[in-house]
Amino acid sequence: MSNLTKEEILAILNATDKDLEKYMLEVAKYRENNLITYSKNIFIPLTEICRNDCGYCNFKKNPDDPEAIILKTKEEILSELKEAEEHGCKEALFTFGEDADEDEIVQLRLKEFGYDSMVDYIVDICQMTLDETSLLPHTNGGNFSYESLEKLKEVNASMGLMLENSSKRLMELPAHKKSPGKNPELRLETISNAGKLKIPYTTGILIGIGETKEEIADSLLAIKEINDEYGHIQEVIIQNFTPIPGIEMENWPKPSLLDMVRTVIAAYLLFKDSDVSIQVPPNLNRDTAQIFLLCGADDWGGVSPVSPDFVNITSPWPEIDELNELTKDAKFELTERLCVYDKYINDEWLNKKLLKNIFNSP
Repeated sequence: MSNLTKEEILAILNATDKDLEKYMLEVAKYRENNLITYSKNIFIPLTEICRNDCGYCNFKKNPDDPEAIILKTKEEILSELKEAEEHGCKEALFTFGEDADEDEIVQLRLKEFGYDSMVDYIVDICQMTLDETSLLPHTNGGNFSYESLEKLKEVNASMGLMLENSSKRLMELPAHKKSPGKNPELRLETISNAGKLKIPYTTGILIGIGETKEEIADSLLAIKEINDEYGHIQEVIIQNFTPIPGIEMENWPKPSLLDMVRTVIAAYLLFKDSDVSIQVPPNLNRDTAQIFLLCGADDWGGVSPVSPDFVNITSPWPEIDELNELTKDAKFELTERLCVYDKYINDEWLNKKLLKNIFNSP
């Protein structure tokens, strides 16, 4: 099964009983190896200020919150990076609220640090990471202009942005109604521009925020179409909405295990000929993580021994040893990867500085 049509994807997304068993056998037939990858990282939020206000988010903080991260200093960040280095981390995942520098308090802090924009600051942070540690930067900070992506490409081994869903209808629902940056047209443009610039990229969809199966199919196909043109998408995340106390959607139903199973199968069969990994976050599926390996998932994503998942703060990552046991028990083999996949580690995709850091890393 390759180049699936929307109708074929919908058949998978609606499959039950014997049909579902047939699709799982398809996954097993096409699987070429038993390797499951992960990236050992540190998760560093530079600021928790964000212009979006998603109904499922516990990351965004108000500027007047005394516990909010307004903007971390270089010294704070370097200290965290050095600790991560001591623990053998190889990826520095930098996140921050989208267009945080539209907020006056962030803009003032940037001025204090000698910067005009968040992009200029993160470029210097990534350069510091490359110059003073063995870690590789991976920036995920929402939508960026083409010009900003151009700057970030020079100091990032890879980047990422969740599409979440390609349907504008979701902009009317609690998940995105107060989040202009979640307009799928903007996000698809950012993902496409990353492809034009040859930035190794991570994207994905969010399941359980009010989307229909047709919208899931459309979203997967939208990602596939962009990757068919540029070839820069290294992994697609299938992430399940997780209700957290205190968020607007705390009483919203989470997606069923069966819906996740069918979506992972559909994603695997859609992308299996594109050399794109399928990732399911293990901390959001601690009791059911193994089943997704049987459905085509071949990557656990970033897992940190030194920092929590600040986006899903109530869902701690499993220890590496636990992840290894889960993987072995399902008859797969856990192997560590970098934040940039092997096929992109060449001068077509990365500059000399990034390649030098990769080949000289411990």
